[in-house]
Amino acid sequence: MKIRTRLGPYFYILPALIIVLVFRTLPILSSFTASFTDYDIGGFHGFVGFANYARMLSDARFWQSVLNTVFFVLGVVPAGLLIPLFLAMLLRRKLAGKSFYRTIYFLPVVTSAVAISVVWTWLYNPEAGPINQIITALGGEPLLWLREPRGIFEMMLSPLGIHPKGILAGPSLALVSLMLVSIWKSTGYNTVLFLAGLENIDESYYEAARLDGAGAWGTFRHITWPLLSPTTYYVLIMSTIVSFKTFALVYVMTPPPGGGPLGTTNVMVFYLFQKAFDRFDIGYASAISVFLFLILLSLTIAQRRIAGKRVYYS
Repeated sequence: MKIRTRLGPYFYILPALIIVLVFRTLPILSSFTASFTDYDIGGFHGFVGFANYARMLSDARFWQSVLNTVFFVLGVVPAGLLIPLFLAMLLRRKLAGKSFYRTIYFLPVVTSAVAISVVWTWLYNPEAGPINQIITALGGEPLLWLREPRGIFEMMLSPLGIHPKGILAGPSLALVSLMLVSIWKSTGYNTVLFLAGLENIDESYYEAARLDGAGAWGTFRHITWPLLSPTTYYVLIMSTIVSFKTFALVYVMTPPPGGGPLGTTNVMVFYLFQKAFDRFDIGYASAISVFLFLILLSLTIAQRRIAGKRVYYS
């Protein structure tokens, strides 16, 4: 009887443990092992040590994908925090049709990324897309959107005779177009998270602030923002991870083989996919996946040490 009592809890978690081991742990270990091998569609050709990692150092397309990913993250994550926070604070107030607005904001979250990509590809179409039609109607010049390889800073400064190159040119308009879609799709989910965080703040704090004569900005700065820090911290970490792993939008809206105009939307996961499933260079693709894992791990640890210290749990 004692043995059954001791082993009972383990039998309850066994199904979930098997799923985690088979579909999570084993693939991670297999990918890590494969990164040290010469492995392709023809099979295993032997261990090569750190050759795949050394190859990354001289792969210009890989480093372009890293730069594109960094641009994407820097564009999506801040907007993915500020816009949902602003909407959550609006939706928390007394507003007619509040439930309707909450549903509208959340619809992109539950909609297939592929379906969204197809619709936005049509919206961005340079010849027949509604966005360019609106711009033309307002007297502006139509844009190439997903076909434009030039950086947005280069496009903005070129009329002034300034022509920044490389990193200074900024992300391409094609990549910025993908950023906008990503922000639009994630806004509803993050808004719901911020709404939940706002609902958990005790009203007594706001009553005390009003009695002390605090204004709207003072109330937000000294009450709402600190008490919302656990939610903000979670949204920051998850948004960073999801942004680094973006794939569907790039694959559907700027499809292979190039990853958008001149490879300017070729983010890391998309480049990994190309190497693994187009070229069947499994060893090199595994090395890229390990590199991506190390980046995410390092960023998560850094966020925990820097931002985590500023999280206030009431």
